[in-house]
Amino acid sequence: MGIVLRQSFSNTLILFLGFAIGGINVLFLYTHFLHEDYFGLITFILSTGNILLPLMVFGMNHTIIKFYSSYEQKIDRDAFLMSSLLIPLFVIIPLGLIGAYSYETIASWLSKENVLIKEYTWYIFLVAIFMGYFEVFYSWTKVQFNSVVGNFIREIFARVCVSVLLFFVYLGELSDEDFIVAVVIVYGARALLMKLYAFYVYMPKILFRLPENIREIMSFSMYIIIAGSASGILLEIDKFMIPQMEKIAEVAYYSVAVYIASVVAIPSRAMQQITTPITADGMNNQRYDEVRSLYKQTSINLLVVGGLFFLLINLNVIDLYQLINKPQFTKGIGVVLIISFAKLVELALGTGNAILVNSKYFRIFFYLSLAMAISVILLNHWLISVIGIHGAALATFIVVLCYSIIKIVYIKRKVQMQPFSMKTLYLLLLIIGMYVGFFFIELSSNILMNMVLKSILIIFCYLFLVKLMRISDAVEGMFQFIKSRKNQ
Repeated sequence: MGIVLRQSFSNTLILFLGFAIGGINVLFLYTHFLHEDYFGLITFILSTGNILLPLMVFGMNHTIIKFYSSYEQKIDRDAFLMSSLLIPLFVIIPLGLIGAYSYETIASWLSKENVLIKEYTWYIFLVAIFMGYFEVFYSWTKVQFNSVVGNFIREIFARVCVSVLLFFVYLGELSDEDFIVAVVIVYGARALLMKLYAFYVYMPKILFRLPENIREIMSFSMYIIIAGSASGILLEIDKFMIPQMEKIAEVAYYSVAVYIASVVAIPSRAMQQITTPITADGMNNQRYDEVRSLYKQTSINLLVVGGLFFLLINLNVIDLYQLINKPQFTKGIGVVLIISFAKLVELALGTGNAILVNSKYFRIFFYLSLAMAISVILLNHWLISVIGIHGAALATFIVVLCYSIIKIVYIKRKVQMQPFSMKTLYLLLLIIGMYVGFFFIELSSNILMNMVLKSILIIFCYLFLVKLMRISDAVEGMFQFIKSRKNQ
């Protein structure tokens, strides 16, 4: 766990910094400097690009992690990596030609409810390519167990650039229209930076030959394209579907709420950068005890940290929206609670997805992801029409809960691993109890002071009770470390 803890700690700090910068962007700069329609538009473009990402790179970002450690000779690894860069072109080029020929039809369909989308439709294609190749090169560094710099480029670079661009909009140096173009350029620059760093970390010999197991690679990639797209649909389809049924400004309100709730997932995103390649290596080399141990540890530790974030967010959310000072955005308060519950469920799964993808049962991940995507589309279509953006959030929660349970049961039956213990139940009861207990507590009439004081009290009570109940070895270790430092 040494490399996991070291890189997870670094990645967590980067993610916190990235979320802080992103939080300033989303909660204050976007909401005050950019028109709501253009805020909704850039969210729509980026979300749709994320959905198309796996297709654009033929799932190679996941394929690299799956197969890289299975090659013993450097020449085989180099041939595999070079293939991962070239194979996506056989998708991108035909799709580009089809898109150019059918542009008017596609653009008219996407902009049926919001005409603003039409002239920006082709940016979706560019963003998907930039995002896709970024992930390919990021996977390139992750299999070298080097995830920190790539995480910095992903989480910090684009957000800092967006902050600068938003200030240019505020100063009148950029129009709202120019801002959309500039953000697309930023994502292109991000992909280029990741490419340069990937070549710095590991420069393969340029080989133009296919790996010997190309049929196995292509088979896996075909499954992962659909599974990855399905996962993207689960994450982003709500932001795609809302403009098809509501005003595009509703996407802005929804995005702010989802961004706030996503703080709960910070520890998972940080840890997965390094646990995913380690899980793949353990599964490839049949070190199942190591994988089982990692599965249990990540589940309880992620729930401990995620539970604290859940409490801090949802017990301060009303004050936070008052700080934003945009009354129309407050309709997202309920969305924050629903989505943060969904994030907690995902944290409980630990490394479960990585175990499925990197086992001989990887095809079930494809079928489950496809079923999840279909379910969330159908639920979104129904619930958005009934209760608007809260319906989108509820659809996400229902699908995440149901399919997480299915995955946990499947992994238990097939590979005899499960992540839970009685400590998991105690922790969930603690989170619920503290949420109910602190909900009506107000410590100051000043909004900012109330948030600070309440947060300090929540952190103290939560960590004290987690330690008292001996829920997490990691928390025990943290307290032992602090105690030893004091005694020095």
